[in-house]
Amino acid sequence: MSAAAKEAGLQLDGYLPYRLSVASNAVSGLIARAYQDRFGLTIPQWRLVCVLAEDGGLTQGQLVARTVMDKVTVSRAAQGLQKRALVARSDHHADGRSHVLALTDEGRALHAEIAPLALAYEAALISGLSPEEVALLKRLLGRLQAAAGQLAGETA
Repeated sequence: MSAAAKEAGLQLDGYLPYRLSVASNAVSGLIARAYQDRFGLTIPQWRLVCVLAEDGGLTQGQLVARTVMDKVTVSRAAQGLQKRALVARSDHHADGRSHVLALTDEGRALHAEIAPLALAYEAALISGLSPEEVALLKRLLGRLQAAAGQLAGETA
């Protein structure tokens, strides 16, 4: 390690934002390969399918807020799902400029098929943790996300 790095006190392997990013990329990459190989879905597409399965029809703006993905990523994912007839787009009843995206029957069937796989991956990932550690990890991640939002000037 260089003298400048020692003096700065920043060591990448001990830097929490870096560690979170690396862990997230490792988990997302593992799951992305499974979803792509088996179902032809990208991670953003899978997130939209999940959110629409949980929440029902949503506008693109609502999907952006719910998934914390940018507008372009949500738009591309939605277009890909529409092309595969997994998502249908309808007019928004209150806002003529907006559209609502909702899962089709095919989209709901795909979600029902993938959800057990997602839960199995989660179970395998946390198998070395106690239930108390899992609960603590979820709480801490929620607090870190809230702190990041606060630092970015977002409201809760």
